[in-house]
Amino acid sequence: MPRSRKPAARTVRTLATAAAVVLLAAAVGIRATARSVRDNPAAITAAQYVGSTTCTGCHAAQHEAWQQSQHEQAMAAATPDRVLGDFEAPPFVAGHSETAFSRQGEAFRVRTEDEHGTPTEFDIAYTFGVDPIQQYLVARPDGRLQALSVAWDSRPAEAGGQRWFHLYADDVPPPGDELHWTGRQQNWNFMCADCHSTALRKNYDAGTDRFATTWSEISVGCEACHGPGSEHVRWARTPAWRRALGWRDNGLTIALDERRGIGWTIDPATARPVRSAPRTTDRELSVCAPCHSRRTQLADGFRPGLPLMDFYRPVTIAPGLFHPDGQQLDEVYTHTSFLQSRMAHAGVTCSDCHEPHSATLRAPGNALCAQCHLPARYDSADHHRHPTGSTGAACVACHMPERVYMQIDPRRDHSLRVPRPDLSVSLGVPNPCTDCHTDRNHVWAAARVEEWLGRPAAGFQTFAVAFAADERDAPGAAEGLAAIARDDTQPPIVRASALERLARHPGPEAAALAARGLDDPAPEVRLAALQIAGALPPRDRLTLAAAALGDRSRAVRIEAARVVAGAGVGVRTAGGDDVVARAREELDASLRFNADRPETRNMNASLLAAAGRTDAAIAEYEAALRLAPDFTATYINLADLYSRLERERDAERVLRDGLARAGDRAELHHALGLSLVRAGRRAEAVEALGRAARLAPEAARFGYAWAVALHSTGAPDRAIAVLEDVLARHPRDRDSLQALATFHRDAGRLDAARAAAARFAAAWPDDPAAAALVASLR
Repeated sequence: MPRSRKPAARTVRTLATAAAVVLLAAAVGIRATARSVRDNPAAITAAQYVGSTTCTGCHAAQHEAWQQSQHEQAMAAATPDRVLGDFEAPPFVAGHSETAFSRQGEAFRVRTEDEHGTPTEFDIAYTFGVDPIQQYLVARPDGRLQALSVAWDSRPAEAGGQRWFHLYADDVPPPGDELHWTGRQQNWNFMCADCHSTALRKNYDAGTDRFATTWSEISVGCEACHGPGSEHVRWARTPAWRRALGWRDNGLTIALDERRGIGWTIDPATARPVRSAPRTTDRELSVCAPCHSRRTQLADGFRPGLPLMDFYRPVTIAPGLFHPDGQQLDEVYTHTSFLQSRMAHAGVTCSDCHEPHSATLRAPGNALCAQCHLPARYDSADHHRHPTGSTGAACVACHMPERVYMQIDPRRDHSLRVPRPDLSVSLGVPNPCTDCHTDRNHVWAAARVEEWLGRPAAGFQTFAVAFAADERDAPGAAEGLAAIARDDTQPPIVRASALERLARHPGPEAAALAARGLDDPAPEVRLAALQIAGALPPRDRLTLAAAALGDRSRAVRIEAARVVAGAGVGVRTAGGDDVVARAREELDASLRFNADRPETRNMNASLLAAAGRTDAAIAEYEAALRLAPDFTATYINLADLYSRLERERDAERVLRDGLARAGDRAELHHALGLSLVRAGRRAEAVEALGRAARLAPEAARFGYAWAVALHSTGAPDRAIAVLEDVLARHPRDRDSLQALATFHRDAGRLDAARAAAARFAAAWPDDPAAAALVASLR
């Protein structure tokens, strides 16, 4: 009789079930230990660079777009297919210098003056940039690459291009100047390299003053934005069934997916576009920021996926870099501008407008803005008030005005603001209306805008009045900054800018805002709060800075360590000595990283002096002078150290050496005058202080010091005349106002003293010294 097959079937099912259980258990175990790169700093740092050509097989379309981009052409070996300039053109003359380009076979050469002014022939090693300017790099024996200041205008001839030109046409720097092509401000290794190549390592050796700079890829390749690709390649070459078990992500160090699944709809109440979901991360901005911001670099080794401010310190909306309303002034690129904008606040990110692989705009003209903004409402004469199709009808003409840098390179302001000619009237900031209508004035433009709107113009940025008051030392400036700093509806970059400015107004309220700022989630705000801490008395300074030594951002920890070290005393934290030691080591590492810069050597010397290591401080100041004999601050700080050591003759020697080597600088004459005062040589001091004041009348403190010296040598009338001249330029200079009243009082001119004291009190109504002076003269 045949046996039943049912038990065998049950056995198969049982075995299958058991196998499934085993596989499931294994899968769970594997999954628990699956490879993960993203959000894993150790794995991100361990990943290796593989080069853009590795990406071509799977990402052909993106690779082809990138090959046509300025990223791919950011830097290249100087070969005939890369060099755009006419190396057979006649010699180019600018100022005192003649530059002749030539070609010998495949090699490109230039004959121009060297650092000593001697005409010398150099090999062109690399091209640098492509449109609208191509510069050329010369390799020096010490590992430095220097960018020539004579560059090629690569625009079409009909646009004025296809010619050689000098980047400083109006003021050609002489040999020895920091802006001369051989000077430190034209040094590729520090100034340019990190943004024009991938995975760059500066590798400066302070002991030999040499660079051994390296890169993984000469231009801005795929991995500059996507991170080192070794783990992604490994993932891609893993069979799909094993990926599901062995990988938690695709091996890339960062997920640039903040736009995935996102749409923009129109809010019927405001007619403004609204993101379908808030943007809660800044991954894309952090990838673009290292190169599209003005910033200080703290360390090598940034990779996409690591925190931006562990490696960089972007600037705030600071005087000299930005207008007080936040418009670009100096060469600040785009990051800080964009962070203050309504667009950033609404969740817009870089690739909403820019196609990242071709590095071109996603749509031409106003169609770019029409991706989100209703054309019927905004791309119409009712909105832009210009003939359709005209220059003035372009969205960017009004909301992203251009400023030209490097003679021919127009760059648009990314703060994306409402035109405010009314602020031009009240604060003197520029506006796009009169930038275009040059035959009209700001008052006309402000009136037209108000006429169109039926109300005064307003915009997203509301800090202009407070920041302008700060720059003018106007009454209530500190209060205005404090109001901005405590307003949590302001973008973090604006609050950080207000706090940084408040460091000029130290006091109880500033200290309280600094303590509050150190708890802010934004690292730029915490960093700015420490600027205030550094301006406070030592005890308050240490209390605030000590709490930040263990901050989660390296930039904040480094600044906290600098503030603590500058106090010259020890500190304890809740985290113990390890926290203090780690932050100090990070500070020291950052100082070593930037030891090719005189300002860094200067800072290090000051910290050594604060720690009582005077011999080491003197040696570091001297090293800074060897690096940059024209760097004025080093002479002044070294002389100040000698003065504190009661070595006034050495202080005078250093300052006179500075005048001989760095030139006729007002700051050096001022410091020399103070040194001569300490030495009891008052007549010579008056001469030096007067020279400083005449060289730099824009510096109120120089005029004030000269007046005090004149008064002390028995020349009160001359002293008063100097003070009046200072106050004509700086009506609210506190020291000069106080001195004017006291000088008149000491001369027995009580009516003049009372009038001067009244000016002092009017300018500084909350100053106890002003009130006391007025009361004493009644």
